[in-house]
Amino acid sequence: MTFKNQTVKIRGVEFETNLNNDMGLEFYNLSHRFGYQSPNWPYFEDVKIERIHYMAKSGVLSQRITTSMHNTTHIDAPAHVVQGTPFIDEVPLPHFFGSGIVLSIPKKMWEPITYDDLEKAGGHVVRPGDVVIVNTGWHKQYEDSEDYFCKCPGFVSSAGDWFVEKKVKVVGHDTQANDHPLATAIGPQRNGPLHPHLEKEYFEWSGGRDWKDDFPEWEPVHRKLFTNGILGIENVGGDLDAVTGKRCTFAFFPWNWDRGDGCIIRLVAMIDKGQKYRIESGESF
Repeated sequence: MTFKNQTVKIRGVEFETNLNNDMGLEFYNLSHRFGYQSPNWPYFEDVKIERIHYMAKSGVLSQRITTSMHNTTHIDAPAHVVQGTPFIDEVPLPHFFGSGIVLSIPKKMWEPITYDDLEKAGGHVVRPGDVVIVNTGWHKQYEDSEDYFCKCPGFVSSAGDWFVEKKVKVVGHDTQANDHPLATAIGPQRNGPLHPHLEKEYFEWSGGRDWKDDFPEWEPVHRKLFTNGILGIENVGGDLDAVTGKRCTFAFFPWNWDRGDGCIIRLVAMIDKGQKYRIESGESF
């Protein structure tokens, strides 16, 4: 095969590149690495990858993977949190593809992402049916750490109201869950707190507030999204900064996992520099 645009050789094999290819599209990977010792939510087991066949043994490579479906960059099905709602294989394919925007909403430790934050950053540009991804800057801290999983910022209940009001199709973000971490089992919710020592730290950080008063509901944003048919992509990363503040077209490739409550995905943003494919042109907003 002959390519007219820039190519790259990977282990001796020639490929078109993400940003310069015959289709005239720019591809940006928005996913974190998945694999051995991927950073994990605080109660999941490690990913296990075993080579069943390998070159010296069989002349082919085959691997067995044992994993949670909520590892690294992944999408939640409604069934993940809301009983009696659709599993990932029951969600129609249009909900894994679409145009939308990447909003910049920088946040620090434990800061809430609110209705007003979202309205200020994207209320003037979001369209019904958009994919909306929020860049807080926290993807730069993605690692096996309490800081990333337990002390990140997060959506609070009013943010869920904004997404529903705007009739978005999918929500993505660069933090650990669709809710603030202290509205999950990390804090005083359901099976938590997974990290009881955070109660005192929150008391000191907040100037004397009780975390049970500030986070009285269990995962309210998850439930508002899922009962309105809005999927949620957690732990967005990769080239997120390169597409922030732009309109893009997004594709996320889920496993067809029967009865799955979520799945690991490869999230990609596409920009059509020549407008050959009726894909978003990457214009700033």
